[in-house]
Amino acid sequence: MNSLFTKSKQLIRTLFTGKRAVKHVACITILSLLPILQPVVSEGKPVLHSKMFDLSSEATEIIRDKALHNGTVLQSFAFDNVNRHIYVVQLMAGGQQLPGESAPVSGSARDKNGDLTLTQLDWDGNELGYMFLKGFGHGVQIGVETVGETAYLWTETDAVTEGSSGWGTQIARFPFENGSIMTPDSPELEKHRLIEGADRTTVNIDPANGLLTMRYRKDGAFRFGVYDLEQVKSRNYEPVADVPQPKVGTFQGFASYGGYLYLLEGTSYGSGGSEPPTGNTYITVVSLTSGDVVDKQLITAGNTLSFREPEGMAIRIPDGKHPQKAELSFGFASNFTPSRLANIYSLDRLMPEQALIKKDRP
Repeated sequence: MNSLFTKSKQLIRTLFTGKRAVKHVACITILSLLPILQPVVSEGKPVLHSKMFDLSSEATEIIRDKALHNGTVLQSFAFDNVNRHIYVVQLMAGGQQLPGESAPVSGSARDKNGDLTLTQLDWDGNELGYMFLKGFGHGVQIGVETVGETAYLWTETDAVTEGSSGWGTQIARFPFENGSIMTPDSPELEKHRLIEGADRTTVNIDPANGLLTMRYRKDGAFRFGVYDLEQVKSRNYEPVADVPQPKVGTFQGFASYGGYLYLLEGTSYGSGGSEPPTGNTYITVVSLTSGDVVDKQLITAGNTLSFREPEGMAIRIPDGKHPQKAELSFGFASNFTPSRLANIYSLDRLMPEQALIKKDRP
């Protein structure tokens, strides 16, 4: 590259020493060489540019009525798109006694402490393994980063009690280890405090674009910070975007993909005005470059489920050879206590924002 650059400069200098006609040729030559002379842009840097998921398209059922390690409601989930696993987090069920505990612990105490159960499922939703995460938070949203055959979970941690629940105050990265019990003091935990003074931290990973998105509360307001995942792991916490949370109903999860943020809201059938078969589940789309809401639509997928409480979002990549063919996934809890079940649906149609806006206009 350096040799080519030197030869190009020599050619330009020679051409400029000639007559006017030759100078005209020199100008053309310079223009043709501009791509060669420009600095090389580093590869892999995430760019907030992408198509947008069409919320009006028909959703595909990924898993339906699948049991998790505990019978509580799923809170959120994430995909290991490489090894084809699904990770689902939920509040720990009451009545369990873990090593080091003097007696079984009630469900309300688990909730207050921020104790979570993490279930590993295969691609079809069958349980493969589990972990317990004591003192981590409420599990509103999680992410997965895959490194070879190892899945690294990104979650909240260092829970503090607010109301009847424990909520995380920073985020953490750790490998999945079947059957293990983790606490905020576990040595396997790699903690990251992206924003001083923030709490209610939850996290999601955009595996197609190498982005980490953190929802957080500061000065009483919720916001979303978007970061280069590799930079976060290097402890460089400079966001590539930071936008406020728009007004939504009962918040249930989020995911980002490229230049857009997707927010899930709603309640179960029979609560908060949600009635079958329509319900009140909505997804809102926010532009990460402007912070503006660019779409919001009612989601009717899974309308025959019992209970049907929306829970969690994630980016699914069915074929690793085609990461641009991503899917926007969202979950629902179904069935009844103490045997809640997990359900996941996906939208796979990506279109330019302007095309979707025109499509939705009457």
